[in-house]
Amino acid sequence: MSHALQDAPILQDRLPLHPWASPATRRLPGIQPVQGRDWLRVDEAYAGQMALRDRLIAGQPQVVHGLLPAARPAADELYATVLDWLRDEPGFTITATDLTRPDGVTVLLDPAHPLMTLGRLVQQDLCLMEDNGREYDLTGAILCFPASWTLAQKLGRPMTGIHKPVEIYDEALAARVHRLLTAIRPEQPLWRMNFFTYDSFHLHHPRVEGDWRRQPTGRSYVRCERQTLLRLPQTGAVLFAIHTIVVDAAQIAPEDYAALREAMH
Repeated sequence: MSHALQDAPILQDRLPLHPWASPATRRLPGIQPVQGRDWLRVDEAYAGQMALRDRLIAGQPQVVHGLLPAARPAADELYATVLDWLRDEPGFTITATDLTRPDGVTVLLDPAHPLMTLGRLVQQDLCLMEDNGREYDLTGAILCFPASWTLAQKLGRPMTGIHKPVEIYDEALAARVHRLLTAIRPEQPLWRMNFFTYDSFHLHHPRVEGDWRRQPTGRSYVRCERQTLLRLPQTGAVLFAIHTIVVDAAQIAPEDYAALREAMH
């Protein structure tokens, strides 16, 4: 059903950087400080991505949205935080009841459904992480563009459970990530960027644990996620925002693509 909602590629013109080319961004966790208000972005694929997000949220809300009851205060705080960001972003017009996006679509502002509403305003998928004392749990999300994972399977699980069965995500890395998340200050968001190759252009690309992801053999796409981490000061929850960028692999120089494939192994 999901793939029927996207019958053509929705691509960015280029990658903002090649994260596999620098040790600072290639090594896990590859965290860098965000400059200014750059924890959210609007790029050239906004209209296409938002049209698909609208279809996904309308057509299968139970697949792309999840919120544990205990996470509602964090979702409410995130709702207010993102709307504050959008008030200063060119192309957005906000009233007391609705918001008109840069693509001309007007969205009703519905604070009763904070994550669902935000999912129709920004390109980023928005995941809420909350500290359980040892790890951070995924307590809520609007996830329209999963890269080989499924929200229903991960909601309520800690970071080690979310990343299962990623072999490199072991207990030592989990402890490092917990320390990193705990140290995030509200005034200094962080970012990292990952990279994959796919033979599919579909942005909604879920996969359940245990399923094997087929590696591209012919025409392929490079899919990167610019992931930002922001501490919400009132609830202490951490926002994990995912900006998905997909380009045709043919746009990348052969030597750069070879380096990408080598970095993935």
